[in-house]
Amino acid sequence: MIKNVTGFILSLLIVLVLFGTGRAEVEWGLLHTYTIEETPLDVAVSPKWLFVLTDQGQVLIYAPNGQLMGKIPVGKTVDHIGTALRDDVLFLSSSNDKTVKLLSLDFIQKISTLGPFKGAVNAPVVIAVFSDFQ
Repeated sequence: MIKNVTGFILSLLIVLVLFGTGRAEVEWGLLHTYTIEETPLDVAVSPKWLFVLTDQGQVLIYAPNGQLMGKIPVGKTVDHIGTALRDDVLFLSSSNDKTVKLLSLDFIQKISTLGPFKGAVNAPVVIAVFSDFQ
């Protein structure tokens, strides 16, 4: 009787293990390939930017469309980078120096102040009117 119960439990476990695990398939597609001139050592991603640490001691900042937005010299001792929950903080760590640095980032964008305008260009008073709001 004990042999029958043990055999039944063993058979049940084998069936559960073999048929209990589902097979999953993964569909994938390449979104973008970034071609850089230097050798990448590490990559960090934020919602807006892709940061690439290179072997030349620079962090390259890419926009989602692949455009290089800037370079930050961080030194050749930095061997790992990471991002915080915000887009303006980057972690730099160095195993040789035994340091972790937090780098604050400010992204400066140029805004064109030329036209369209109403009135004389050399008027003594400027009133900004945002008339295209909906």
